[in-house]
Amino acid sequence: MRVILAILLLTGFSASALARGDGEIPLTESEFIDYIPSASKAEIVAKLGEPAHIIDVTDDETGEVMGAIWHYHHLNIATSGDIYKTTELDFVGDRVVTVVFSMMEDADSAATAEQEQH
Repeated sequence: MRVILAILLLTGFSASALARGDGEIPLTESEFIDYIPSASKAEIVAKLGEPAHIIDVTDDETGEVMGAIWHYHHLNIATSGDIYKTTELDFVGDRVVTVVFSMMEDADSAATAEQEQH
């Protein structure tokens, strides 16, 4: 896993490489958790790109969008140096209220990993 991280960082093909720099979203897990609740959806998309998967959470009676679940793949770095396969951002309105890091593959993250290898 660390070899993949090094390759991605050196070649610049990952979203992680795009998010580096002054004023950008930090990608190590603790810094990301500290930063991301203050970022708007527009800022997140501008700095990280579109999420791989979006689920809108709607009110069954009104159809109004109450929140959203966004998935990014191979974005955040664990304290061990491994890259999480999926990062889930749960929104209420325009702000992140929950962050979930997962080493589990989902259908979208497996497809992303396959594309990055080619």
